[in-house]
Amino acid sequence: MSTVSSLNPVKSLFKQIYKERNLKVLVEKFKESSAVDRFRTNISVYERTVRRLAVAKQFQLIEEILEEQKKFRDISKEGFAVRIISLYGKVGMFDNAQKLFDEMPELKCSRTVLSFNAILTACVNSNKLDIMEKLFRELPEVLSVEPDSFSYNIAIKGFCKMGSLESAVSMLDEMEKKGLQTDVFTFNTLLYGFYVKGRLDDGHDIWKRMEKNNVDPNITSYKTKLLGLVSFKKLKEAAETVDEMRKKLIKPDVFCFNYLIKGYLDDGDLEGAKFWHGEIEKSEFDPNTTTFTLLIPFACDKGDLDFVIKLFDKVLVTNCQIDNSVLQNVVDCLIKESRDDEAKKLVELGKSNKFRQYILKLP
Repeated sequence: MSTVSSLNPVKSLFKQIYKERNLKVLVEKFKESSAVDRFRTNISVYERTVRRLAVAKQFQLIEEILEEQKKFRDISKEGFAVRIISLYGKVGMFDNAQKLFDEMPELKCSRTVLSFNAILTACVNSNKLDIMEKLFRELPEVLSVEPDSFSYNIAIKGFCKMGSLESAVSMLDEMEKKGLQTDVFTFNTLLYGFYVKGRLDDGHDIWKRMEKNNVDPNITSYKTKLLGLVSFKKLKEAAETVDEMRKKLIKPDVFCFNYLIKGYLDDGDLEGAKFWHGEIEKSEFDPNTTTFTLLIPFACDKGDLDFVIKLFDKVLVTNCQIDNSVLQNVVDCLIKESRDDEAKKLVELGKSNKFRQYILKLP
């Protein structure tokens, strides 16, 4: 196929790739299209195609289309080679990623801190965490590069995935000694590592260190903190954290409120959970599937059917997809409490166009 400079023919190629259902035909079309310069500049079509093949567990076909890219002059550009390394890493094909990384010199492609970071990221994404540690220590000398802030962030993420939180903190220590910029991503990774392990005091220490470094926590920071506090029954601290967010003009979203709802339900406190549901109603956010899936069964068990009906009506308004068994349980509870008319109404709603995904029946 000759190079096509016009935009429309290239768009046509993208459409053909996206619409093709036969994966082997897809691969052939992709390889043919790769000869077009403009096609190779589109990151999205590469990522979507590789993801499709990975979902279908067609890893040999992934190798086929990505190895094809070595034929083109772009492979001598580090940015393009890094894209291929990254794609291999995202689908866990680390051996292929490392092979391309090792081949870069013979492909006349320079290796800077950019490709160093790409191979580290491929390690982390492929769960080759022991290899990541080795490469982090050995490759900079081989490549004559100096790890940057991004390199350290990758290593911190890798050590947190390993569960080696002390090693992750030592990476933070190194960053600070070298005068490298720490950012909210650095600290959010560490916060998640400590809070989900229940090491709340250590998580709080990282939080203080973040503030000392003049890094402002964002919504992700607060979600992580809330998740840790709620998971380990620190409900008062979790509520205080929401107050702190508001003071800092960071709006708690529905996920924050859901964490608190779950915490209070796990503690057997429906009234506390209802309070946080009310906070969702006051906010600019709608309750979501998780909200309803948490509250409806618990409220049914507690016999608070008026609240359940209110939730059911909200499901209708928000058009959330709730598991059929959850809503059938509502019908059963209403019948048990002799609220037959309301039960019949819900069954009829289940048959309506709006609710047709639910097959509800009277006991």
